Formats: sequence, C-alpha cells, structure tokens
Amino acid sequence: MSYALLIVEDPGQRATRTESEGREVYRQMTEFAESLGSRGLLAGVQSLSSHREAARVTLRDGKAAVFDGPFAEAKEMIGGFFLLDCESREQALAIAAECPAARWCTIEVRRVAPCFE
Repeated sequence: MSYALLIVEDPGQRATRTESEGREVYRQMTEFAESLGSRGLLAGVQSLSSHREAARVTLRDGKAAVFDGPFAEAKEMIGGFFLLDCESREQALAIAAECPAARWCTIEVRRVAPCFE
C-alpha cells in the first residue's frame, strides 16, 4: 500500500532558522530519505518551497483565478512529502515516528486512495 507522509510546518518556522540550521535540518531529512530508500520503502520524496512562492488556482463559472502566496489565513504549510510503499498503516505510522521532522513539525500520514473512498 502507498502512504504519503506530509510534513506540516508552521509557515514562519523556516524564517527562525539560520542558513546553517536550515542546511542541517535538510541534511537530516536527506539522510532519512536515503535510509528509507535502502530499506525499499521509498517511492518518492520532495521538499517544497515556502508558501510565499505558492499559488492557488480555482475555476469558477469557467474562469480561472490565480492567487499568489503567502496566504494570510495559512496557519500551516506542507513543507514536503515522502511517498512510501508500506505493508500496513501501522508500518507507515512507525516510519513517521522515525522522521526527524517529527521533532519540529507534524507528520500527517495519509493512505494514497481515489477521491471517492
């Protein structure tokens, strides 16, 4: 089964780190991804840029509208994700608990499934 680990961050968190601290956090996450890969559990991983560079698109009455970030109402942002190939939900939860980001963020665990489920 496929599970996504979504790294849910406070939108201002990155601004509180020095570049050196940010590079160390990134190193830890890269090392974690390499570990998952060597265990045959990693299907994909990406870090995402800040919500300041994000855009939201809606389509209403046939007209597309684009809203550029940052978004004032944002209390959280997705900072990245891991796509896992696990045997069970319990395994995905255990892997989430191993993730270094769990010390400074929330890791949301979601099974990959069609939207009608």
